[in-house]
Amino acid sequence: MFCGRARLPLRLLFSCRTRGHAYNRSLFTLPKLSDLSPWNTETQTYHERKILPYGQKELYDIVADVASYHHFIPFCTGSRIVTPSLPQAHKDLLTPSVMEAELTVGFLAFTERYVSQVTCTPYRSVKAEASSSTPLFETLSTVWQFQPASAQSPHASFQSLQPHTGSEQQPTLVTLDLAYAFANPLHASISSAFFGQVSKLMVKAFEERCLEVYGHGSA
Repeated sequence: MFCGRARLPLRLLFSCRTRGHAYNRSLFTLPKLSDLSPWNTETQTYHERKILPYGQKELYDIVADVASYHHFIPFCTGSRIVTPSLPQAHKDLLTPSVMEAELTVGFLAFTERYVSQVTCTPYRSVKAEASSSTPLFETLSTVWQFQPASAQSPHASFQSLQPHTGSEQQPTLVTLDLAYAFANPLHASISSAFFGQVSKLMVKAFEERCLEVYGHGSA
């Protein structure tokens, strides 16, 4: 799942929400209209991985809280649960729960809503697939995975944090796989200038959300 917000007609504007504040940065000049290919709608894929000083449950809880995405995810202007997951009579950490969520995205002059089916496997993964009826994407798949990392592994972020030597919690390897194809060739051509940064921005946003909610990790 990813979202977007931008208002300038000639330059791409990144607007990232971090701890309740908006930070704007103009990074790329948009391509000329003559350079836009009407056939550029193939699926794009991105992969990002990082070791973070938090437990699997802590990270999972942040990613699975889809209704809060508009508070901290870059390019997200709205997020709500359309169909909540059914309650389980017996809590089973191996059994996924499924819900439907609507996200509102905005980039450049475009604002769109789309619905995703979100499958949450407690403390292991969160997978989102955009509905086939969405007018914005031909394909949109987001997969977050959480795996224990060695306590001796260097953290890829929060470099000032000293590695923790205790045994109560391990750091976690977070993996994000993003695959998307826009339905509109114009969207696809414009997005090619900046969506290579999306996976990094998303991981950074979740990382800063963890810092806001949990403080510096102790793993």
